[in-house]
Amino acid sequence: MKKLLILLLAVSTIAMAGTKEKKPKKDKKSKKKTELVVEKPAIVFANDIDSMSYALGVNIANDLTRNLKTIPGGTYNKDLFMKAFSTVFNGDSAVMSNENAMAFLQGYFTKAQEKQAIDKKSEGEKFLKENAKNPAVQTTASGLQYIVLTNGNGPKPAETDKVKVHYEGTLLDGTKFDSSYDRGEPIEFQLNQVIKGWTEGVQLMPKGSKYKFFIPYELAYGEQGAGGAIPPFATLIFVVELIDINAPAVTDQIKPLEIK
Repeated sequence: MKKLLILLLAVSTIAMAGTKEKKPKKDKKSKKKTELVVEKPAIVFANDIDSMSYALGVNIANDLTRNLKTIPGGTYNKDLFMKAFSTVFNGDSAVMSNENAMAFLQGYFTKAQEKQAIDKKSEGEKFLKENAKNPAVQTTASGLQYIVLTNGNGPKPAETDKVKVHYEGTLLDGTKFDSSYDRGEPIEFQLNQVIKGWTEGVQLMPKGSKYKFFIPYELAYGEQGAGGAIPPFATLIFVVELIDINAPAVTDQIKPLEIK
């Protein structure tokens, strides 16, 4: 199914690539270039199959555009892409067999992803080293860095407490990947059930405080990252506002009886 989807995605790109709206033409008498405007032929949908086919092309073209942006490095040779696709689609013999093409792609993407990971790790280490020079930045023994934006006067939460917070998370380049502010409501969670940087950092905050955290990848989502939003080895920046603290109920603290 995945191979079929990739094939369908490429079809729409081929179809779009062949359309040209304007074509320069020389006027032999005046020896000046004039533009000949070529009108696009009207598209007629004779039946539901025609309508479905066109709709599928629109849908696939949009998906393909997004997917191509995820290629490691973000670049590819469009002409060769088109040539290879049209060759295979027309049943002609390609320079690479499908097996060789798949093997090359796997190796290429693996190397590219490894390089991206190394670059991301180096970027984070360099940022944290420079950030530590800021007099406002405090650094813990684990490597967590933070700035006190607003210092509350309430109690500090324990690791097992449930807290209510507002927050915004960004990558080093400023890309925002999550925000409770944007959703319009804070979230609640048990403090020992989130990433290490949050578990440690929020315990430093008196209720009513607002801190800015700089979290190394080891205390965040590690070498794997998280989904498509957070890449591997990513150093993360969070602004966190501690709104409320709720200690766990007594029954939550009772451990099950161990029978030996």
